[in-house]
Formats: sequence, structure tokens, C-alpha cells
Amino acid sequence: MDELIAVLRGRFEKHMNRHPDLDWSVVQARLEARKDKLKVLQEMENTGGEPDVIGHDQANGELTFCDCSAETPAGRRSLCFDGEALAARKENKPGGSAVAMAVAIGITMLSEEQYRALQALGEFDRKTSSWVQTPASVRKLGGALFCDRRYGQVFVYHNGAESYYAARGFRGFVMV
Repeated sequence: MDELIAVLRGRFEKHMNRHPDLDWSVVQARLEARKDKLKVLQEMENTGGEPDVIGHDQANGELTFCDCSAETPAGRRSLCFDGEALAARKENKPGGSAVAMAVAIGITMLSEEQYRALQALGEFDRKTSSWVQTPASVRKLGGALFCDRRYGQVFVYHNGAESYYAARGFRGFVMV
């Protein structure tokens, strides 16, 4: 896990704009106190998420680590939205669903609001797109939402939840 800590520290120091009022010593102490979260962060890293700190709740000390890879994590692409969508596909099924993979990793998929907040910290998904949490009313009708950045703007779109594309994955976060 020392290697992971070194990677996280390097990314933290390279991207201070994501956490301008936070010192690495606070992050290090929190990681040491919550070693159970290192496995989740390692899996985020293994699947290409490049997790970094994007939030700090000073009241309780919690840190928000989010996928900050330039494009949607490469190890989490070509997935339909959820298990219901996966079961509905009769042919050419993808390898899994975004919702199930998020649960397996131990992260929460970003909401549209969280996705937009991430985009305020940099430009992400300029060539890819990311599934985001979808309102039950949309999902009930067979749809799901995804977001990306094009033409200097962040867009939210809809698609059938059973669809999947090589350039669409999902981003998530974990509280540490």
C-alpha cells in the first residue's frame, strides 16, 4: 500500500487546484486512520480512475476521493447502466453494468450535480462519456443518464439503460 500512497501523494501535489486549502499531512493522517478504504482506492486506481481528493469536510474530517482521470476510467467502460438493463439484453451483452461494478469496487456513482462540480475542477471526458446516477422516473421508463464535456460545455444526455459503448464508462467517489 506504500506504492498507492506514493501515487496518491504525487497526484495530490500535482493538482493542488482540486484541494487548495488542504495539506497532504491531513490526507496522510486520514488514510492511516481509515486503512480499510485503501483497498477501494487501489481498485479505483487499478481500473484507471486516478483518484484524487476533491473535498474535505472539516467538521468530521472526511475526505472525498473522486475519479479524476482525463477520460472515463478505461477499466470501467463498455458497461450498460444496471443489472436490470443487463438482464434485458438478449444479444451482445456487455461484460457487466456500471451500477454493479461501482458496488463491487465500493464507490458511489456520481450524480449529475457531482459530475458538474468535478468539471469545475478541470476538463474531463472530452472524448468519452460517463454514466451518472439516474432519477427513478427516468430509469422506470428504460432510460439512464450520462454526461460528457464537448465544445467547452458539460452536457447531460439520455440513452437506453441497456446500451453500452467503448467510450462510455462511469466515475465514482468514496468518502475516506
